[in-house]
Amino acid sequence: MKLFSMFKKTEKTGADSTISSDEILEGSAQSEGTEEVETTLSLHPQWALSQEQEYVFRFLSNELEPLKPNQISLSGIDIDVEPANGSWLVKSFFRSSLEQAITVGSVELMLLDDEGKTIASQEFDLNELGEIPARSARPWVFVFTKENIFAEEPPAENWKLAFNVQSMVPHKLELEQAWEDGLSTEQKDALAKAVEGMPKLKPREVNFAGFQVKTQDDGSIAASIFIRNGHSKQINIEKLPLELIDATGEMVAKGSFDLAPLSVKANTSKPWTFIYPKEMVQKEEPDFSRWTIRVPQ
Repeated sequence: MKLFSMFKKTEKTGADSTISSDEILEGSAQSEGTEEVETTLSLHPQWALSQEQEYVFRFLSNELEPLKPNQISLSGIDIDVEPANGSWLVKSFFRSSLEQAITVGSVELMLLDDEGKTIASQEFDLNELGEIPARSARPWVFVFTKENIFAEEPPAENWKLAFNVQSMVPHKLELEQAWEDGLSTEQKDALAKAVEGMPKLKPREVNFAGFQVKTQDDGSIAASIFIRNGHSKQINIEKLPLELIDATGEMVAKGSFDLAPLSVKANTSKPWTFIYPKEMVQKEEPDFSRWTIRVPQ
């Protein structure tokens, strides 16, 4: 698909979304310096443009506001709807005021309406943009597919394409205070290492990964799991039905747990132990050489 062919000379309808380079690397929202940085047009090297097309890009680029030093920014242009499949074609400039060229990997982008509400959210591999030169603005089309859109139609104006900064930092362990106080440093390190080694979550994905199961002396079963939150915001779980399945694929226990609620911060995994009382246990002598825990369908 020739992405440059989707651009035309237009009045800019999107707002700018800017973060500092420190925010990407360290979670800080601060940038240094007060001077303004002008960015120059940078076209993808594989784009073969006519003189007229290049003029359109240069015109749009020249309309952009200056950045502060050490920032990357998304500056929205306009949005088209693909009639064939309902995808939204979000046209934007990816901008950098850094003093060196950069490449960016996979990151979740969020489309926000004029009230700041997320109306679309999707992960993109920004390696496709190529190397972004220092102090430059590169035009691109971000295609949000229908399953990642949460509104009937795109906003007409004052929308914003924004980085989900949480998706740009490593997924990490979160501990409740009782766990923080009750575990040794070695145990905390082991849990953190387990979280680091798990497969990457998709945007907005929540799943459960078991790491320890024990049958108690009273016949109850304690299953310890990670609640993994791939959302860009904290989730709160009030009630959670869970089935415990052993290596044979048979159900060992089933129950519903009131959590009052249990909060899990954005882009974190929280360990929690669920106790199945003896009356919830449906199988004697389960095979826990492998096991899983799941929400019933």
